Amino acid sequence: MRNIYHSVEQRQKLFIQLYKTAFPAIAKYISRLGGTADEAKDVFQDVLIIYYEKMVAQALPEKDIAYMVGTSKNLWLQRYRENNRQVSLDSIDIPASEAETPADKRLLNFLAVAGKKCMDLLKSFYYDQSPAAELAQQFGYSGVRSVTVQKYKCLEKVRETVKQKSLTYADFME
Repeated sequence: MRNIYHSVEQRQKLFIQLYKTAFPAIAKYISRLGGTADEAKDVFQDVLIIYYEKMVAQALPEKDIAYMVGTSKNLWLQRYRENNRQVSLDSIDIPASEAETPADKRLLNFLAVAGKKCMDLLKSFYYDQSPAAELAQQFGYSGVRSVTVQKYKCLEKVRETVKQKSLTYADFME
């Protein structure tokens, strides 16, 4: 444990030493996960604040650098998850050459075997994420249970076609 009554100069020396020893490891980690130098600096500043709060509370572990690197990893992963959650699919531009691969075309052909109504139902359910009650109205089914049964039957048609062709998951991957 550290004495919280360090002089200003002692705290400055401690923080400079921590910056020299801990920051390179933190920056390297964040860089490997696609972060920038500025993001690494932001995370490191947050870690220093957390570190200082722990120092004042006299609740620091003995290994400063390991604690700081571990804390920075947690902070970066938290920011990374938040940033990825906020990315809209509309903002991602997929070139036409990547939009449809041969595997995509094969899958669409198998879905087409199930019929247009099945394709429309599966698209509405999985892609559009329409509620089953809404799908019952849209497709003229008597209720939610009928929608789930029909969806199952459509998937079984596709599975049976794939089975008849003796295809595996790898056939759809490039």
